Amino acid sequence: MLLRVRVTLPDRPGTLGQVARTLGVSGADIVQVVVLERLGGRAVDDFTVVWPGAARVEGLLAGLAAIPGVRVDGVWRAIGAPTTTGQDAELLAQVAANPTDGVATLVDAVPGLLAADWAVAAVVPVDWASRAGGGTATVGHASWRAPEPPRLPEVTPLRARTLTMADGTHYAIAPFGRAGLVLVVARDHTEPLTAAGFHATEVDRLAQLVRASAVILGDRLDLVGPRSVTTVT
Repeated sequence: MLLRVRVTLPDRPGTLGQVARTLGVSGADIVQVVVLERLGGRAVDDFTVVWPGAARVEGLLAGLAAIPGVRVDGVWRAIGAPTTTGQDAELLAQVAANPTDGVATLVDAVPGLLAADWAVAAVVPVDWASRAGGGTATVGHASWRAPEPPRLPEVTPLRARTLTMADGTHYAIAPFGRAGLVLVVARDHTEPLTAAGFHATEVDRLAQLVRASAVILGDRLDLVGPRSVTTVT
């Protein structure tokens, strides 16, 4: 299976090599490395690895934790092949080629791009700002792995951000800026793995995709129909 491993490590020569060697010795086959952040002498890296399904991750975590200065931020299952920002343009081209299903196309594709479990295009009342609690969210479209019914966090106020709920589920939220429509992407907490929260660069990437899709789809966003959804409190 594919795993995503996020580590924070000292940004100095040799440390990345130590992490890569530890992954290999533990049985992981590295297929992609993405640098999410380099700041103040520290780096945050995402490794996508092929992991033996029968192997336990405890040995991997112990090996990484033994490297001086290295912290494991999360290990979770990745959905589909690793992706890069080059595929964002391809996704937007698909949205433009078939705008009738544009929102559904975006919602179905985003979990794979962000190593998430599922996504939902949620709708809040256009007068949410004047309602107590922002109003009840409804669902316009849910990806195929979304729970039924999808359990969403409070999506208002409508701004790009990340949230983590008490059950360990991580959410990234990005509004379309029209029709009360907002894209919600989730990473579930599944024992014994613990997913990392969405990094700021991932939220920015999601927000850029949503804004570009909104420009492409325009008035079609007003046609996204709602259905009821459970809100997490």
